[in-house]
Amino acid sequence: MPVQCSSCSNNRAVLRRPKTGHSLCKECFFVAFEEEVHRTIVAAELFKPGERVGIAASGGKDSTVLAHVMKVLNERYSYGLELMLLSVDEGITGYRDDSLETVKRNQEQYELPLKIVSYEELYGWTMDAIVKQVGLKNNCTFCGVFRRQALDRGAIMLKVDKICTGHNADDIAETVLMNILRGDIARLRRCTAISTSSEGDGVVPRCKPLKYAYEKEIVLYAYFKKLDYFSTECIYSPNAYRGYARTFLKDLESIRPSSIMDVIHSGENLSVRDGVKMPVQGTCSRCGYISSQTLCKACVLLEGLNRGLPKLGIGKHHRLHGKLLSQEPLTEKEERKLKAVEF
Repeated sequence: MPVQCSSCSNNRAVLRRPKTGHSLCKECFFVAFEEEVHRTIVAAELFKPGERVGIAASGGKDSTVLAHVMKVLNERYSYGLELMLLSVDEGITGYRDDSLETVKRNQEQYELPLKIVSYEELYGWTMDAIVKQVGLKNNCTFCGVFRRQALDRGAIMLKVDKICTGHNADDIAETVLMNILRGDIARLRRCTAISTSSEGDGVVPRCKPLKYAYEKEIVLYAYFKKLDYFSTECIYSPNAYRGYARTFLKDLESIRPSSIMDVIHSGENLSVRDGVKMPVQGTCSRCGYISSQTLCKACVLLEGLNRGLPKLGIGKHHRLHGKLLSQEPLTEKEERKLKAVEF
């Protein structure tokens, strides 16, 4: 027997919301999804009229839905924002080059300006070249660090006031779990924040309008709206640590659907007792980017790549930063250890 929409009671329901369990028709689902994102934006005061906002666009479902919803809400509620797309080309043949074609189509569909920055122009390396040197175990470390800085550099080129990212509820819950498993208290405290203030020169504030949107609902929204997005997973991420956290979270969700929100709320309510030593945020002595060490992670990773010492940025090698800054040669023992590639 057909199930009627629990919202309007007029149309036949086409889906059951994973987040609430309500059976909705397409139009009521669109309204519910968009209104929830709007309430998130208003409650957190993410934007101010007149701001230039860069939407981090990868061509995937999250960033495509984010771009679409931001454009719709900006017009519907007169946010007064100047929206533009910002993409990073990591240099992954057969993956990023294809997804960027989707971003270019999105640019035309949403009539938004687009800026693409590449690892090759910023760092002199592509992810294809990096993987050849470091292997497939720790390559996501390089990509994540470089992408974060590349987004900031692209945002500065566009002169935007804020960057919007497509991080959804599943992503944030996974990050909470990963930081717990790593014992990374500093990141655990800030990973649930819906927005970050400017942390220094060269760092643009970021926000997550889809923070409370379930990944399943983002997929359903993109599907029923017939949005144009790229759905292939990165070819270099099969061994990524996040994948294990994702599998664990999905297992929890199958038993308790509210697990995703429960994990996020746990992270939001975390408090660290007095006396716990936390990293002090400073700036990199080489490039000026934010860092709690003498050299930022990106500079250390680049130094390792350029010296043929791929393990230099993996793990804790802070004691070597002084040598790197003064361009002192490393000892034979240090070089032998850092050249090891049994990733």
